[in-house]
Amino acid sequence: MSGIGRFRARLRRSARRSHRPDEGRPGRQAPAPSGRDLSDPSPGRQLRSLLNVRTVAGQVFVFILGLVLLLVVAGAVALVVQGRRDTMDEARAHTLSVAETFAYAPGTAAALDSKDPTAILQPRAEEVRKRTHVEYVVVMSPQGIRYTHPDPALIGKHVIGPYKEALTGPGFTRTVTASRGRTVISVVPVPRPDGSVAGLVSVGITVESVNSVADRSIPFSAGAAAVALALTAGGAAFLSRRLRRQTHGLGAAEMTRMYEHHDAVLHAVREGVLIVEADRRLTLANDEARRLLDLPPDAEGRPVADLGLDPDTAELLVSGRTVTDELLRSGNRLLAVNLRPTDTQGGPPGTVVTLRDTTELRAVTGQAEYATERLLLLYEAGARIGTTLDVTRTAQELTEVAIPGFADAATVDLADPVLHGDEPVTPDGGTLEMRRTAVASVRPDHPLYPVGHPVGFVPTRTRAMRVHSDDADLQGDFRRLGWRNWDPDVAERLREQGFHSLVSVPMHARGTVLGMANFWRSGDSEPFDDDDLSFAEELVARGAVGVDNARRYTREHSLAVTLQRSLLPRGLPEQNALDVAYRYLPAYEGVGGDWFDVIPLSGARVALVVGDVVGHGLHAAATMGRLRTSVHNFSSLDPAPDELLGHLDELVSRIDRDEADDHGAEIAGATCLYAIYDAVSGNCAVARAGHPGPVLVRPDGTVEFPEVPTGLPLGIGGMPFEAAEFHVPEGSRLVLYTDGLVERRGRDIDTGLALLRDSLAGRDRTPEETCDDVLDALLHDRPNDDVALLVARTRTLDPDQVAQWAVATDPAAVAGVRKNVAQWLTDRGLEEEAFATELILSELVTNAVRYGTAPIEVRLLYDRNLICEVSDSSSTSPHLRYAATTDEGGRGLFLVAQFAERWGTRYTETGKVIWSEQAVGEPEADEPQPNAV
Repeated sequence: MSGIGRFRARLRRSARRSHRPDEGRPGRQAPAPSGRDLSDPSPGRQLRSLLNVRTVAGQVFVFILGLVLLLVVAGAVALVVQGRRDTMDEARAHTLSVAETFAYAPGTAAALDSKDPTAILQPRAEEVRKRTHVEYVVVMSPQGIRYTHPDPALIGKHVIGPYKEALTGPGFTRTVTASRGRTVISVVPVPRPDGSVAGLVSVGITVESVNSVADRSIPFSAGAAAVALALTAGGAAFLSRRLRRQTHGLGAAEMTRMYEHHDAVLHAVREGVLIVEADRRLTLANDEARRLLDLPPDAEGRPVADLGLDPDTAELLVSGRTVTDELLRSGNRLLAVNLRPTDTQGGPPGTVVTLRDTTELRAVTGQAEYATERLLLLYEAGARIGTTLDVTRTAQELTEVAIPGFADAATVDLADPVLHGDEPVTPDGGTLEMRRTAVASVRPDHPLYPVGHPVGFVPTRTRAMRVHSDDADLQGDFRRLGWRNWDPDVAERLREQGFHSLVSVPMHARGTVLGMANFWRSGDSEPFDDDDLSFAEELVARGAVGVDNARRYTREHSLAVTLQRSLLPRGLPEQNALDVAYRYLPAYEGVGGDWFDVIPLSGARVALVVGDVVGHGLHAAATMGRLRTSVHNFSSLDPAPDELLGHLDELVSRIDRDEADDHGAEIAGATCLYAIYDAVSGNCAVARAGHPGPVLVRPDGTVEFPEVPTGLPLGIGGMPFEAAEFHVPEGSRLVLYTDGLVERRGRDIDTGLALLRDSLAGRDRTPEETCDDVLDALLHDRPNDDVALLVARTRTLDPDQVAQWAVATDPAAVAGVRKNVAQWLTDRGLEEEAFATELILSELVTNAVRYGTAPIEVRLLYDRNLICEVSDSSSTSPHLRYAATTDEGGRGLFLVAQFAERWGTRYTETGKVIWSEQAVGEPEADEPQPNAV
C-alpha cells in the first residue's frame, strides 16, 4: 500500500473510532476520544455532549450561550431603568400641562375673584382630576388658602409645601415628599387680564403611580428576553451540533494533533497529492507533487492553467473525470495519475489528484515501457489520423504520427484512383501506379521523392517487409520490395545521409491494396526489428481505415457535387426584361439543396426563383432537382406566384407521404421564393414559402426590404400562400438569396441583413459587381451552408414597343384590328411579319368574339420576338384539336400554332389572355395541312 493509501486508511479508522460502533465486537461500542460515547442518540446524551467543554463544539456552545445570556440580562435591566426614567419625564410634562391648561382656561381667574370660588372651581377641578388621572388638582389663593381639593375637609386650609415661587414666575415642577409619599407636583399662577396673579393651580401625581405604569412593561421585556434567549440557545445548539459532526466530537488538542499528523504524512509520502477546486484553482500541493510537476512556490491558490504545466497535463488535472493509473508524460518523467472527485461523501466540489513517478521503473520494466510507448503511439494515431475526410490530409497525418516516435522519415504512396475517390483495381501481373501523397522527416533536406511524384508498385505481397542495408545494394532491395520505378541516384543519396533501415507496409482495406506506407531510420537509430514490423502493420492498418473512409467520402461527395451541378442552371436564358447575374457557393462540407432559376414567361415577363432544401448530401441534391423541375413545369402553366407555390406545396406533401411509406427521408424544410417581373408595367409580384424576402435597390442607391407575406415551408400544408405586388423603377436591382448568405454560426440573421443592406447601398453597380461586393462583405471564408445569390437589373419596354386596342364584340371588328396591326408593323419596319401576324390575330380575335365575353383587348409587344395577346373576361380556355374534313371550324388554333413559335393561355384576375410569340426575321412556317386542326 502506498503512503497516501495508508494515511487514508488511518483516517478512516480514526473516524470509525470516533462515531461508529465496534463492528468486530457485537453489542459493544468503541469508546469515543476522551471517554465520550458519540453513538448514543438520546436527547440527554446529546445535551451533555453539547455542554462538554472539552470538545470544540461544547466550548463554542457554552461561550455563545453565556454571551447571549449576559446581553439579554443587561438589555432587560436597561429597558426597565429607561422605562421608569421615561415615565417620570412624562409625568412631569403631564402635570405641568394639566396645571397650565386649568390655570389658563377661560373663567378660572373670574371664579377666583368671585364671592364663592369653591362652588365654581371644585366641580371643575374634580372633573379634570378624573379625566387626566392625576392625584389632585388644587386651586389656591395667592396666600396659599385651598379653594379645591379631593378631600373636602382640607378646603379652606393652608397649603403645605412650595408655592410662593410660582407667584413671581411662569410656574414650576418639583418632586416632593408629601403625605401620600413622593409626589410630582406642578404649580402654575392664574393671571388676571391686567397681569396680576389671581391665584395658583397645583397638580400632583405620586411616584408610586408613575412606577406602576412603567412596571407594566417589565413582563413584556422579560418575555422578549426569554424568547431571544431561547432562540439564541437553539441556534447555538444547532451550530454546535453541526460543528460537532464536522469535528467528530474532537477537542482542540486532539484536532491539533490530527492536523499535525495529517501535515506530516502529507509531506512525507513518496506520492504527489493535489487538490483542485471546482473553479480550477490549485488548493493544495504536497512536496512530492511540487517536485514531480516542477510547480512554482506560489502555486497554491492560482489557476491550474497559469502554473506553466504542459497543456495535456493541465487539461487532465481540471477535467473532473475519474481516472485510475492513467499514464502522463511530464518532461522526462512518466507519471501514473489518479483522479477522484471530493464531493462524493458530502465534501466540497473539486478533485483530488495523486501522482506516482514511474520513471525509475524503466530499468526493470523496459519491455513494458516499450509496449506502453507503442500503445501510447497507437492511441495517438487513433486520435490524430482521420480527423478530416480528406484523403491527402489523412495520409499526411499517418506520416506525422510516426515521426519521430517510431521512424526518422515516413512516406505514404496511394494509387491514383484512391486520390479521386475510386477503388483501385489490381492489375494481373502488372504495376499498380501510385503517387507520393505524404512525406514527413526529421530532416528537411531528405532525398525522398516529393509529394506528387509517381511511384510504381507491384502488388505481389500482403505482409510488411523490412530492409536493413548498411553496405548492401539498396537498389536491389527496393526492387525486392516491389518498386519498379526507383531511381538509383535517390538510393545513393539515401546511403549518403545514413538511411539504413526501412519497413514497407501495404495499405489494405476490405481486401484491396490502396497504397504503401514506408518508414525509415537513419543515423544512430536502432534498426527495425520484428516487433517494429508488427507495430508498423498495426499503425498502417489504422491509417488504411482512415484513408478508405476518406476515399469513400470523396467518392460520395464527388457524386453529389456532380449531381448537384448537373441539376443547377448551366446558363441564363435569353430575355430582355432583366440583366441577371448569379453566384452559387457550395458548403465547406457536403452538398446542399440550394437552387435558383430564371424562367422567361409570356408577355415580356420573367420569373425569378430561389429555393433551399434543408440538409446536405445526395438526397438534398436529388430533391432540389425534383423541385426545380417541378417549378419549370408549373411555370409553363403561367400561374400567379401564390398559386404556383400552392401547387408545389401539394407536390412536396405527396412526395413526403410516398417516401414515408417507403421509409425514406422526407423533404420537410424546403423553402422557395417565386417572383414574376413584368417589363411592360414595371411591376413585380412575389410570394414566398418560408424563404427570406427579396431586396430592392432603387436607382439612387437606397435599399428596401419589400413587405412580402411569409408562408409556411413547403410540405407543411394547411395554409394558403399570399402574394405581394410592388412597382420596380427601371434600373433598379432585385436581389434574391438563400439563408446561407445572411445566417452563420456566431452571427444572427439581423446582423447578416444589416451587412447585406450596407453592401448594396450607395453607388450604382452592374449585377456582376453587386454579386462580388455582397460576397466580399458577407463571406470572408468558405460558408458552412450553400449560398445562392441572384441579382437582376430591371428594364422596361419603350412605349413605342407596345400597342393596345379595344375590340368590339362584333365579327366585323376583325377587319379593323388587321388594319391597325398592319399599319403598326409597317411603322416599325416589320412588313414581313404582317401576313402571319394578321392571320394569328384574326383567329384569336374571332375566337374571343365568338366564345369570349367583353371587354376584348388586343396587345402587341415588340421585344426580342413579336408577341400578340388577345384578352377577354371569360375563363374558358381554347384547346388545340383535330377537325374532320367536313367541319367548318376547329382549325384556328392549329393555324396559330403553325405560324407562331410558341402560344398559350394565361389566366388573370379578370379573365384570360391567349398569346402567341413569333420570331422576328425568320422564314415563315410551311403552310399547314388542310386536314389538321
